[in-house]
Amino acid sequence: MTEPDFLRTAQTFYDTVATDYADHFRDVLADRPLERALLAAFAELVRAAGGGPVADVGCGPGLVTGHLHGLGLNVFGIDLSPRMVALARQAHPELRFEQGSMTALDLPDGTLDGLVAWYSIIHVPLDRLPEVFAEFHRVLAPGGRLLLGFQIGDEPLHLERPFGHPVALDFHRRQPDHIAELLHQSGLTVFARQRRELDETIGDTAPQGFLLARKPVADDRR
Repeated sequence: MTEPDFLRTAQTFYDTVATDYADHFRDVLADRPLERALLAAFAELVRAAGGGPVADVGCGPGLVTGHLHGLGLNVFGIDLSPRMVALARQAHPELRFEQGSMTALDLPDGTLDGLVAWYSIIHVPLDRLPEVFAEFHRVLAPGGRLLLGFQIGDEPLHLERPFGHPVALDFHRRQPDHIAELLHQSGLTVFARQRRELDETIGDTAPQGFLLARKPVADDRR
């Protein structure tokens, strides 16, 4: 099957900027207490459900993967960019990182107790999100938890020449209600949502949205 253009574009972008990106965002959670609290809540929920495997999908250089590992989770990372995967393995040699796409996860059905997509669905066109969320539903075990992070908005951010590199990429902002509805249509139940308003002092360019969802134990949609 031919790889979609948006995947090839994102892979090229992140392969190109990987080293600068990893250096720039190395300590990004340090001044984001709300985000750390959400990750901690997610970790507690997953541990209560058994603490089984957790996938950090779109893990980049492994920042959130390592953070969740420090919170006691059995976590591994998946990223589209082989360069990002290499950097994640260097930074966290004790953890597993694999190259892969959220549109077709190389995981058996119902094997994850948790899945995080931390600012990674922002690279998927809106009309492709249903198949991504269907994949998330497929790989989560009944009772498994999902945490999404994304920028809130209607217009994409077009970023050109980051760190001086000759590449460009669109960052698709999302509306929480719409994402929650798409998750519902995929069979996942949103049980918590959070919005953090724009804070330019820490580099925000838009408000930030977070959704926590669960795959029903009985796997029904009532």
